[in-house]
Amino acid sequence: MEYGIFEILKLIGALGFFIYGMKVMSESIQKVAGDKLRGVMSLITSNRFSGVLTGFLTTAIIQSSSATTVMVVSFVNAGLLKLRQAISVIMGANIGTTITAILILFLGFSKFSISNYALPIIALGFPLLFAKRADLKYWGEFFIGFALLFMGLDELKHSVPDLKNNPEILEWIANLNELGFLAIIIAVLIGTILTVVVQSSSAAMAITLIMCDNGWIPFDMAAAIVLGENIGTTITANLAALVGNVHAKRAARAHFVFNAVGVVWMLLIFNVYINAVDTFMTMTDHGSPLTNVADVKWGLTYFHMSFNIINTLLMIWFVPYIEKLVIKMVPSKEEEDDEFHLEFIGTSLMQTSEISLLEARKELTVFGKIIKKMHKLSVELITSDSEKKIEKLLKKIEKYEQRTDDLELEIDDYLVKVAEGRLSAASSEEIRAILSITGDLERVADIIMRMSKDASKKAKHKLNFSKEQFKNLEEIIGLVDNAIDTMMDNLNMSYRDVTLDSAMLIEEAIDVKTKKLNKAYYKKIEEKNYDIRTGVAYRDLVFACEKIGDHLINVTESLADLKADD
Repeated sequence: MEYGIFEILKLIGALGFFIYGMKVMSESIQKVAGDKLRGVMSLITSNRFSGVLTGFLTTAIIQSSSATTVMVVSFVNAGLLKLRQAISVIMGANIGTTITAILILFLGFSKFSISNYALPIIALGFPLLFAKRADLKYWGEFFIGFALLFMGLDELKHSVPDLKNNPEILEWIANLNELGFLAIIIAVLIGTILTVVVQSSSAAMAITLIMCDNGWIPFDMAAAIVLGENIGTTITANLAALVGNVHAKRAARAHFVFNAVGVVWMLLIFNVYINAVDTFMTMTDHGSPLTNVADVKWGLTYFHMSFNIINTLLMIWFVPYIEKLVIKMVPSKEEEDDEFHLEFIGTSLMQTSEISLLEARKELTVFGKIIKKMHKLSVELITSDSEKKIEKLLKKIEKYEQRTDDLELEIDDYLVKVAEGRLSAASSEEIRAILSITGDLERVADIIMRMSKDASKKAKHKLNFSKEQFKNLEEIIGLVDNAIDTMMDNLNMSYRDVTLDSAMLIEEAIDVKTKKLNKAYYKKIEEKNYDIRTGVAYRDLVFACEKIGDHLINVTESLADLKADD
C-alpha cells in the first residue's frame, strides 16, 4: 500500500480524534468534580506525602497529568497552594499519568478492545446531554469522550503505515542502534519532541505503544522515548506559567527539574534497569520484551510505571532542595512590586474554564485593595492644607484610578474568553457576578477620583470647612471605611460564608447619616453668613460617600446571590 497525502491526513485525523476524546473526557470529569476537586487540592497540608497522594488521585480521576500540573500552577498563581505543596502534587501527578497508560494498554491493545463497544457507550451518553441536571450532562460528555478516545486509538492503529511489508523504512532504527548509548539519547529527544508536538503525554505514550505493538522499535529505544515524554510533558505547565506570576513560574520549573533529574539518573543505570524489567517479566511468565515483540508493550508499561513511582519515592526527600533551586532559577524582582499588573490571572492554557474563575476571584481582592488604598489617600487629601502634599496625593490617586480602569478591562476581557468555553450554570452565574462586581468597584474608584479633585480645588480656592463640617465628614468617612473593610472580608471568604447582615447595617447607617447631614445643610443655607462655595464642596463630599456606600453594598449582594445559587 502506498502511503500518500491522504493516508498522512488520516493518521493526523486519528491522532486528533484520540486527543479530542481525551480532552472531552478530562474536562467533563473536572466539571463533575467541580468545587470538591478545588477544595481537596486547596486543603493540602505541608505534608508532602499527602500532596503526592492528592496529585496521584487527581490525575487518575481526570486522566490528564497536564491538566493537573496546569491546575497546580494556577493554584500557586492564585495563592491557594504554596510552592512546596505544589511540588509534591506534581510528583503525584507523574504517578497518576501511568494509570492512563495502563487503561490504554488493557482496553485498547488486549483481545478485549473497548473500541468495539464505543458506539453503545456513546448511545448511553448521548441522551444524558439533554438532561436538565448539570451533573448528568457532564457524565454524558464523559461517556462520549471515553468512547471517542478509544475510537481514535483504534483509528490510529489502523492509520499507521504498513512497515512490515516495507522493512527498508526501519533500517534507520537498525543504523541508530549501532550508535550505542547515543541512540538512547536520540530516542529521549524523539520522545520529548513528540510530546511537545502532540501536547499530550498520553497521546505520545499511545503512539509509542502502537510502534511497539507493530514491532517498529526495540524495547530499550521505546523506554528511552518514554523518558523523553516525561520531559516533554513539562512544556505545557511551563507555557502556562509564562504569563503567570513568579510563584507560578517556580512551580512549572519545579515540574521540569523533577522530571529532568529523574531522566538523568535513569540514563545512568539505563541498561541495568532495562535488564531488571526483563528479568522481572520473565520470572512472572510475561515473556521477555528484549526478545519477544508481543511483550514489548507490556515491558514498556512496567518500565513507565516503576520509573515514575521510584523517581517520586526518591525525589520526595529532596522537595526543600528543589524549592530552593527553582527560587534561584526564578528570582523575584523588587521593582515588580511598584508596577501594576494582573497578579493572579495568568494563562489561556487552562484545561477548563471552571478553574480559571479561581484566578478571576483572587483578582477581585486585588481590585478591592486598590479601592481601599485610594480611599485612604483621599481622606489624607481632604484633611490636608498643604498644596504640595495635596498635589502629590492627587497624582497617586490618579495613578490608582487609571489602574482600576485597566483592571476592569483586563478582568472583563479574560472572563469573556472564559465564557467562550464549556461552562456549568453555576460558573456562568459566577462570571455575571464578577462582571457586575468589577463594574461597581470601578465606579467607586471614579467617585473617589472625583472627590479628590473637588477637595484639591477647595485648597486652591482657600475654602475652609468648619469644625462641625470636619466632624461630620470624619463620621461618614468612618462609615465608608467600615463598608470597605466589610466588602474586603466578603471578597476574601468562600461564597457560602458571605452574609449581607453587617454590610446592610453599615449601608443603612450611611443612608441615615447622609439624610441627617443634608437636612442640616439646607438649614444652614438659610443663615446669612453661610459660605455657599464651601457648603457646596462639603455637600458634594457627603453625597459622594453615600454613592460609594451604594456600590459597596452591590458588591456584597452579588456575592450573596452566588451563595444562594451554590
